[in-house]
Order: sequence, then C-alpha cells, then structure tokens
Amino acid sequence: MTAPPPFVGLTGGIGAGKSEALAALGRLGAATISTDQVVHDLYEDPSVRDAVVSRWGPSVVVEGRVDRRAVARFAFASDEERRWLEQLLWPRVGARVAEWRAVESARQPAPAALVVETPLLFEAGLEGNYDATIAIVADEAVREARAGARGHEALDERTARQLPQAEKAARATYAVENSGSLRELEQELSGVLAKLKS
Repeated sequence: MTAPPPFVGLTGGIGAGKSEALAALGRLGAATISTDQVVHDLYEDPSVRDAVVSRWGPSVVVEGRVDRRAVARFAFASDEERRWLEQLLWPRVGARVAEWRAVESARQPAPAALVVETPLLFEAGLEGNYDATIAIVADEAVREARAGARGHEALDERTARQLPQAEKAARATYAVENSGSLRELEQELSGVLAKLKS
C-alpha cells in the first residue's frame, strides 16, 4: 500500500502571503484547505449564527449573515470572549478538516501533499497534528504594504495574538521567503514539496 500524502500545516504572519502560497501549492499538485474559509463557511451554519447572536446580540448579523468584523470586535474585546468563540469554532473546524483529509487521502492519483492553512498554528499548539509545517515569511515593509492594501482593521490586535514572524520561522519545518515574485515563491514551494516526498 502506498504511503498517504504528507499532512502539512501552513502558517505565516499577516501580509506574509499565506493565501498566495496556498494557491501556489494547489497549482503544484497539493490538495489545499484554508481554515479561514472553513470558519467563513461555518458562519453560514444556523447553529453557529444563533450562538453568536445569543452571545453578542443581533448587531453581529447584517442582512441575514454573520458580520465577521462585528464578531471580531466582540471576540477581541477580552480573553474570555475570544476563548468562547474559539471553543465554538475550533472543534467544528477540526471536524471539517478531518473530513476533508479523509476524502483527499483516498483520491487517486494521490495529491503531492495535504496542506492546511492555519494562521494561529503554533499559537494554538497544533503543530503536533502535522507531518511537517511551513511558515511563509516576508520583509516587514512588504507585509505592511500587503496588509494595508487589504484594509486589515484589526491588524494590531491580531498581530498581538500572533507569535513574531522569526519565531514562526524557527519553529516551522520549512521557512519560505515570500518577498519577491510569485514565480520565486512557486520555485521555493516546489522544492519543499520535493523534500516532503523524499
């Protein structure tokens, strides 16, 4: 029986280009999933929507949909509120990722790797779940320009919760620089995939 594809956690600071790296890995033959997208989808689940409304009131729903910015304002207000939201979402995210992994592992031909984008990978102590981890890093000026271009309102709060970029790089199995072109990023990631398979 062939070995299952390596199960890989992808992380990096805000503006480092995690989503860009995830898309590049997909083009290089990996199966990919974003936990941010899973959370986005979970907010469409009536039980999750009802729970956040019950906790924080109807202002967190706009035109029938959960407003993630409104949720973030409440959740980042205190450690207690943040922990409540994490306890609501993280088990559900874990279950979705496990389902996805089971489906993708059974595919033929097998993907080059199964890659899960997880912004708070090390902060949440999840690195032990993976065969390997990749941290995407970029120059501070590049990160600030990218984050500013996307209008990250809660950049300071989120960055405060995240480990410094250098620490993520030191803890990851592979640190991949993403301050240059998309082609350079793909070349770097192609090399990582080759190492994972060897």
